[in-house]
Amino acid sequence: MRRLDGKVAAITGIGAGMGREAARRFAAEGAKVVGCDIDVEGLEETLSIVRSEGGEISGSAPVDAGDPAAVAAWIDGAASTYGGLDILYNNASIQRFGAIDEISVEDWEFAIDMELNIVFYAVRAAWKHLKERGGVIVNIGSIAGTRGVEFMPQNAHGAAKAGVINLTQQLAVEGGPHGIRAVCISPGFVETPATKFLVDSPPPPLKATWDRIPLQRVGRPDDVVNAAVFLASDEATWITGINLVVDGGGSVLG
Repeated sequence: MRRLDGKVAAITGIGAGMGREAARRFAAEGAKVVGCDIDVEGLEETLSIVRSEGGEISGSAPVDAGDPAAVAAWIDGAASTYGGLDILYNNASIQRFGAIDEISVEDWEFAIDMELNIVFYAVRAAWKHLKERGGVIVNIGSIAGTRGVEFMPQNAHGAAKAGVINLTQQLAVEGGPHGIRAVCISPGFVETPATKFLVDSPPPPLKATWDRIPLQRVGRPDDVVNAAVFLASDEATWITGINLVVDGGGSVLG
């Protein structure tokens, strides 16, 4: 039996990387996937891939996840099309990096908006739909939200993802009486099209970090999505408020 049969799943940022893998796997597990992305071409490619694999999917692009009105229109449209919403998967984010004395105020605000605020915008829009069916919110955090990161300055990214982790905990408390579960997955470094150049030629500080990973490899999108499938399924109906670290064991070494 497919783990997500008949569930309606709204997934942000399906145009590439972990979002594309999420769309593929959730559809393969029987979900009716409704995706969005800012990248029209990337979204269309994902739709084509999922449909060629026999999955049910629709999508909207360009949708700016940082625009509350655009996100609300996308989510309301998904719920209207499929008669409700069971899963909100907040995958999309855009990072900005810089040392604390060099990062601009504009870049800091951009990072907070495009990594933390976008989760709030989507949850706020989806809440009324999730209350009707007792749905699940899957948020993507980061190990940078739980610790300092030595190989590059990630102050804005880490602060935003820490906010996502704590927001997930609060959503679990507020959502519990309505049957809404909220979970967070915090990946370590994951190889995607956007990060492949770092894998091909890792800078020495990053390679030193990877060399200490107990499972001796960097992450793949399916490592994260495998966890998301379980947490979104009815097999996890008594799991809420958690932050599941998926990093090959790297964070246990401190």
